[in-house]
Amino acid sequence: MPSLELLNSTQMARFVARGFLRFDAVVPDALNQKFLADIGSLYGAEDHEAVHDIRQHHQAIMRSSAIPVVNAGTPLAEAYPPDSALSELVNLPLVQGVLQSLLGENPTFDHHFLHVTFPPACYEAIGKRSTSQPTHQDSTIDPRRAFDVQIMYFPHEVTSAMGGTRFLPGSHLRIVSEASIGRYQNLCGQEHVVCPAGTVFFLHHGIWHGGGHNTSDEVRYMFKIRLCPTVRQSRKWDLSDLPNDHFEQRPIFWTEGEPDENHLHSILTSGEPWYEYDTGRLEYLNRIRLWRYLLGDESFDADYWLTRIENEH
Repeated sequence: MPSLELLNSTQMARFVARGFLRFDAVVPDALNQKFLADIGSLYGAEDHEAVHDIRQHHQAIMRSSAIPVVNAGTPLAEAYPPDSALSELVNLPLVQGVLQSLLGENPTFDHHFLHVTFPPACYEAIGKRSTSQPTHQDSTIDPRRAFDVQIMYFPHEVTSAMGGTRFLPGSHLRIVSEASIGRYQNLCGQEHVVCPAGTVFFLHHGIWHGGGHNTSDEVRYMFKIRLCPTVRQSRKWDLSDLPNDHFEQRPIFWTEGEPDENHLHSILTSGEPWYEYDTGRLEYLNRIRLWRYLLGDESFDADYWLTRIENEH
C-alpha cells in the first residue's frame, strides 16, 4: 500500500487559519468517470428532456446502489463497498494522508450527500425559477475546538457559469445561527469553486458556504462526505518541518521590514478581506486556540495575542 501523503506544518496552519485545503485534479480521470457512470450523470443540453422532475431525478440516484445508504457512526473504512468508486476515492493516498493529518486514525462517517445543481432549462421545464443556495454554516450546534472535516469532491470540470460552491475563507471559527447568514449572498473575499475534474476540498465543518447559481447548459455535481474524529486531533501530521523557534515571540507592529508571510505566526494572524479591523482580531485568538489543541500545548502563542489576556497572577 502506498505511503500516506501527510500534510506538513505550513499546510496545517493554513487550514487552521482559512478553514480549508484545496487539491486540484488529484483524482484520476478514470475514477471520475467511474463515479459519474455510477450515478447516471446527465451532461449537456441534449439531456435536459430526460429530467421531467428534478426531485424525482435526485431520488432515483439516491435509490440506486451506486451511493449506498450508510449509518451515521460507521467507521469510514467500512462505509463503502471495496470495489466502488467512493471506496477508491477515500482510499487515495492523498485523501488518506489529509484525513490522517486532520482527524487522526479511524475517522467515523457522519453523512454524505450528492449535491446536484441543475441548469435553468430544467427548472423552466417544470415552471420553477433557478436560484442559488442560501449562505449557511452546517455547525450551529457545534462550538468544540475538536472539528469534523467535510470532503467536497468535484468529479467533473466546474466552470464559472456552473455555479460552483461558494465559501468564505476564515469564517469557520465564527459560530453563527445557520439561518441568520442566509441573507448574505456576496461577502468580501468569498470564493467560488472553479476547478478541473477530480478536484477535492477538505473543509472545517464550520466554514460558511452555499451552492452557486448554475447558469450553464450542464448539470453540476458535487459529492460531500462529513467525517468525525475518534481520537484527539493532536500532532497527527508530518511535524518534520515544524520550526524549532515556533514558540518564540517576535517583534510586532514596530518591526524591521515586512514580516515573513510564510512564518507560522504570520499564517495564523493574517486577516481576510471581510474581517473588521478590530473585531476581526478575535479570529486570531480562535485560530491560536485551535493550533494549541492540534499541537497539544496550551503554552503556544502567536504574536502575543493570547498571552496578553492570560497574564493574570
